[in-house]
Amino acid sequence: MKTDRTVAERIRAEMSNLTRAERQLANAILDNYPISGLGSITALSKTSRVSNPTIVRMVKKLGFAGFPQLQVQLRSEVEATISNPITRHDRWAQSVPDTHLLNQFAAAAMENMRQTISQINPDEFDAVASLLSDKTRHIHIAGGRITHPIADYFYTHLQMMRDGLTMIPPNMNTWPHYLLSMKPGDVLIVFDIRRYELEVSKLAEAASGKDMEIVLFTDQWGSPITKFASHSFHSRIEAPSAWDSNMVIMFIVEAIIAAVQNETWEETKQRMNTLEEMFDQSKQFKKFI
Repeated sequence: MKTDRTVAERIRAEMSNLTRAERQLANAILDNYPISGLGSITALSKTSRVSNPTIVRMVKKLGFAGFPQLQVQLRSEVEATISNPITRHDRWAQSVPDTHLLNQFAAAAMENMRQTISQINPDEFDAVASLLSDKTRHIHIAGGRITHPIADYFYTHLQMMRDGLTMIPPNMNTWPHYLLSMKPGDVLIVFDIRRYELEVSKLAEAASGKDMEIVLFTDQWGSPITKFASHSFHSRIEAPSAWDSNMVIMFIVEAIIAAVQNETWEETKQRMNTLEEMFDQSKQFKKFI
């Protein structure tokens, strides 16, 4: 399975090594990624307000021989992000290794984890944990067609640790009602992976317009919501299947749950004790003694 870094991943990895003009160019590319890099070098120069030589220098820092090679990579990324499950299945099936599917999937999952973890900034992870531990902020959580169960899982665990949570249902017709209650400083946790859902993007854009903090969980290419997000976690999702793997996204979610639990343990412990008492009263769980 191809594990080359995307252009966006390369940019984020090199950001601290770029000059001021190159960072300006990098941010211009990421603001409308990957479309911003698919036009002519002259058009990109005009959009980013940097010179053509600056573009050439940064492209080489990213590991490409020249601007045309970078564009070839971007075009392949566009094709990947819009591919449907049948196309994905046929692509990996063409070069499937001669091993059991279980081993193929395990190898892909471990490589996805390795690449994702190597690119997560611990400071950003800690900042998100602190944000979600801040009881003065109301947290709203939303997912897409496939990612809604992960959003619901996140909500259930946060609910055991704090008040001030809203789980936004998958019925998009009701979303304007939830936007009414969102206030500046609130947090929107949103999940969006390829093929990037327009309604989810509209929700995030509207929340951004209300000066909310947006925490995005997305894939290696990056949802269009990235440009609205205060914090983004990019996870590798490709697997030997017609469907993408959400394993790494779930791993990050569970790690954040653990971090919030650590920051809020005294209150969380009290809430969990109260919850356990309710479980005992309702006889919800089997007792062996």
